[in-house]
Formats: sequence, C-alpha cells, structure tokens
Amino acid sequence: MVIAIDGPSGVGKSTASRAVADQLDLVYLDTGATYRAATLAIVRAGADVRSETEVLSEVENHTIDYTEVGIVLDGESVASDIRSDQVTLAVSAVSAHPLVRAAIVEMQRRWVDDRGANAVVEGRDIGTVVFPDAPVKIYLTASPLVRATRRSGDAEAEGKSVAKIAAEIEARDHADSTRKASPLRPADDALIIDTSELTIDEVVDRIIARVNEILTDGGA
Repeated sequence: MVIAIDGPSGVGKSTASRAVADQLDLVYLDTGATYRAATLAIVRAGADVRSETEVLSEVENHTIDYTEVGIVLDGESVASDIRSDQVTLAVSAVSAHPLVRAAIVEMQRRWVDDRGANAVVEGRDIGTVVFPDAPVKIYLTASPLVRATRRSGDAEAEGKSVAKIAAEIEARDHADSTRKASPLRPADDALIIDTSELTIDEVVDRIIARVNEILTDGGA
C-alpha cells in the first residue's frame, strides 16, 4: 500500500509521515528531499537553473537515493546541505521544469517499487501525479502564521524573523501552485486535514484512521 501525504511546507508533513511509517512498519520517502538533492547538484555545478536542458543534463549525471540516514547524492549524505539558502531559493525553479520532474518522478516510483510498493510517500504531487492510484491520499494544510512559526524553529531558519519566513513560504507556495507541471493541489479524493490546531499525535491518529477505513472497505 502506498500512502500519499501531500501539502505545503510547515504543516507537519515530514513529522507526521515518519510517524505513520513507523506505526505501520512501512518505508518512508521524502520526495521533496530528492528535488533538493538535484538542486544541490545543480548549484554545485554552477548550472543555470532556468535552463531545462542544463538542469536535466546535470540531474542525469548524478545518483540520488533515500536511505535510513536520509537523502544521499552520489553516495554522500547531504541531509544538511540541501537545506541551505542557495538550495531553498533555487528548488522551485528546478522543480518547475517538466522534463526534470518526469525524470525525478520516475526515480521516486522506482524507489517505491524496489521496496515492494509499500511506503509512506511525502511530497507536493504524490496523490495527483506520482501515485494517483494510491489508496490513501492525505493533504495537510495549516494557516500561514502557524506554518511560519513552526518553520522558525528549524535550523535553516536561524536568524530569520517569522515575517521573513512567512514571505518565503508565500513565494514558494505561489511558485509551486502556479507551475504548469504538477502544481501543488490536493487530489480530488484526498482527505484534507488542517493541522493548525492539532498536535502531531492527533494528525497521525487521523491518518491511521483513514488507512484503517480504506483497509476495512477494501476487505469488505
């Protein structure tokens, strides 16, 4: 079973996804990290993020994997490197290229297939594009202020005001929701959960309840 969990940044997506994977004894894939790893490779190479040809060529020259230590680029753990300001500022431009997205989506599908097609997959287009047939689709959301406040506690946000973080989140949301290739939006059959006033445990409980509901219906 693939459990697709989508939503913008700051909604508790990663924490909830990992917890659900742990409770159900499933592997977990952060697809956003794969795009960030690709962006890191491009930034390091000095490629033009606006050029789909350059970006795609660079992406195809590297191996990206997701392991128990997190995201790995060419055998190097880059979990910290992908959170740099350089990567954050460039990742939307990189992920907006249709051919680049197609290549990375194929990699994500292969990763899940290699693990028996049983996984919790987190991202922004999992339920709409990567795994549109996933039996469980969740879309997490939260108010802008809550999201910015949560992000302010991250290491990558050190030294930034909540207002600045909110502006960065708004810019990323706009870029992701208006791009032509795989825009950020909930799948038509996704369960939408507003996490603004929920604890992570409450979010996880709602997702697990949805999984159990689908399993019960499927077994009826």
